[in-house]
Amino acid sequence: MDIEQTALPGIGLKHEFTTRSGRRVGVVSHRTGRRDLVIYDVSDPDRACEAVKLNDEEAEALVELLGAPRIVQRLNALHSQVEGLVSLQLPIGPGSPYVGRPMGDARVRTRTGASIVAVVRGGQVITSPTPDFGLAAGDVIVVVGGQDSTEAVADILADG
Repeated sequence: MDIEQTALPGIGLKHEFTTRSGRRVGVVSHRTGRRDLVIYDVSDPDRACEAVKLNDEEAEALVELLGAPRIVQRLNALHSQVEGLVSLQLPIGPGSPYVGRPMGDARVRTRTGASIVAVVRGGQVITSPTPDFGLAAGDVIVVVGGQDSTEAVADILADG
């Protein structure tokens, strides 16, 4: 997929692409942080027929909705390409010592070599969570690494 990037002086950046069905779609990223999702007219690809202004929270929600299936596809592709790569979905139980604490407190990567690539919470996927991301009971952690390292993460999240 070809994504065109255009600098908009004084505004920010515009990214556009054409779908397989021929629809032109764009995102204008303003310097203020606002994002505009733009759908162009079928008969005139230079004319926007719809623009939806998104605040940070709305843009993040849209990214999560659209990005979650791609993460799973990419992980599945990696599994077939890299021997020994394992991904696990690990629930955070109410008895986990990390409930209510930042994810970084578990020091998963340092202790095991495995990486937490996503957290699923309430049906939403949070990709690439930062170390200050607060864990909650009921979260499902997606971890990638070797068999031993991912199993060690399960133990850490359950017992500390």
